[in-house]
Amino acid sequence: MLSLNMKKITLITVFISFFILYIFSYAGAAANQDLSSDKQFSITTIADGLQHPWGLAFLPDGNILVTERPGRLRIIKQGQLQSEAIPGLPAITAKGQGGLLDVTLHPDYSKNGWIYFSYVAGTGNKFGTEVGRGRLVDNQIIDWQTLFRLQPKSSTGRHFGSRLLFDRDNYLYISLGDRGERFRAQDLNDHAGSLIRLHDDGSLPADNPFINQQRKQAEIYSYGHRNIQGAAVNPSTGKIWVHEHGPQGGDELNIIEAGKNYGWPVITYGKEYGSGDDIGEGTHQAGMQQPVYYWVPSIAPSGMTFYNADQFPAWRGNLFIGSLKFRLLVRLELDGNKVAREERLLKDKLGRIRDVQAGPDGYIYLLSDQKNGKLVRLQPLR
Repeated sequence: MLSLNMKKITLITVFISFFILYIFSYAGAAANQDLSSDKQFSITTIADGLQHPWGLAFLPDGNILVTERPGRLRIIKQGQLQSEAIPGLPAITAKGQGGLLDVTLHPDYSKNGWIYFSYVAGTGNKFGTEVGRGRLVDNQIIDWQTLFRLQPKSSTGRHFGSRLLFDRDNYLYISLGDRGERFRAQDLNDHAGSLIRLHDDGSLPADNPFINQQRKQAEIYSYGHRNIQGAAVNPSTGKIWVHEHGPQGGDELNIIEAGKNYGWPVITYGKEYGSGDDIGEGTHQAGMQQPVYYWVPSIAPSGMTFYNADQFPAWRGNLFIGSLKFRLLVRLELDGNKVAREERLLKDKLGRIRDVQAGPDGYIYLLSDQKNGKLVRLQPLR
């Protein structure tokens, strides 16, 4: 009888251990997670009636550009969403997760007027992520230039990536998903599942890690990514941080280094959808990067910004990330290159948060990705 009771106790202990591991299986076990009461700020709706908004950019005159995934570019002037879309963009394929995606301004926008867009395009049943730029003149986009096209294109409707980012040296970075064909992320002769680095005019930097190498795409800066949908420059170090969607769990936060392999799908903290079966060869392998932080279960991250302004002084240096799955905003407190604490804000207040940006006024702006999407502003309570 004693032996039977000991077996029961052992089984219960094992079950409790696995349950605790599942709930708290985040990279950096010291990180704390809190749910916020959201009492430290107010939420102001800037615009609603947006159809699946994806990216936003603040113009120097105070107006705001917003992309809608079905293929429309909208503008908010003096706090009012204009009824007509801005014309002048190229043909866009709105399929599955694809369409008109990110938008960003050139770092020297006040001098050259360039606005950059990522979008999905193609012919027949083959399409993929493309990036181009144009200028906004008299409420239309002119001087269009296509700078990049993913190769090879394919027919799936998912994992287009598509965040755009300029670093301190004005290099342009483009995130590309694996297109739902996971092993493409390990093929250096394929753009899918990588982070691309270009000059602002689309030309190749001479120091890209795979330039002039046979059967390797010279635009690739890092690879082994599943689907990056958040990218930001750490203002303290100048390093590029990205996050990417995992499968069933295993969303990752990574610091990018030139030429490095981030592992997907060979290593991952995620599992197969539904079955929960293992993917790849475990969570670690020599020559493959480990994430700074990861989420199990998945939060489906999208959009990201480092906060470095004065409106929320207690949040200076924090990293903010939207969650599509849990419909909330994640705030990460950092200790160097490690996550010290996670706080979850706005649970079920706004819906699926697609983009997160700190505005030029120091407030935090969020886009909700839904048929009747919103742009909102977080302001501190005084």
